[in-house]
Amino acid sequence: MWVKVAVHVLCLLPFLYLLEKYHNGSLALEADPVNFLTHFTGDWALWMLLACLAITPVRRLNASLNWLVRLRRMVGLYAFFYATLHLLIYVLLFSGYDMSAAIEGARAGRLLDPLRQLMTIWPSMLDDLEKRKFIQVGLLAYLILLALAVTSPQRVLRWMGGKNWQRLHRLIYLAGAAAVIHFWWLVKSGVRTPWKDTAVLVVLLAARLAYWAVKRWRKPAVV
Repeated sequence: MWVKVAVHVLCLLPFLYLLEKYHNGSLALEADPVNFLTHFTGDWALWMLLACLAITPVRRLNASLNWLVRLRRMVGLYAFFYATLHLLIYVLLFSGYDMSAAIEGARAGRLLDPLRQLMTIWPSMLDDLEKRKFIQVGLLAYLILLALAVTSPQRVLRWMGGKNWQRLHRLIYLAGAAAVIHFWWLVKSGVRTPWKDTAVLVVLLAARLAYWAVKRWRKPAVV
């Protein structure tokens, strides 16, 4: 129990750090606060996703590490949480959404004002999506994480059936690849910052393939 509490706290620390920066005013001192928030949440979404992918190969190293599997869903949901923050920052702060007008309208009882503001910027977001490949692949990663988050409860697993659920949740590897590609296409030409995340993903995918190959090799032939 205490392990889950500790992991919850660790996963929340980046979010609490952002809240503290906002409350003490240091966020406004960043050269570009919106850019800082975008990269910060995007980085943590990717790191949480890689941590989730790492749990299965690490637990396979020794039977005593099998308890790690109980943390996999939690870490995956935190990856979705930071990815959602990343997307919201783009929609609410980067794309021209008028937060002040939306909040003032809601306070005045015009509850549809936030939606109207969204509809105002919708054409420009679609234009961004069409023109920018890094947004397309980033959205693909997010939609996969959304599907995995929605289907993560045990009752959904029982409703879908184990095999169908497993097929869907194997898409997490595609989400990881899409997230890394999103990172590469986002940075300027010549910048090699994403190489570390890419290396981690390649190692995790290689471990998965190696386990599958060994398992298939050891499987007795059907006579």
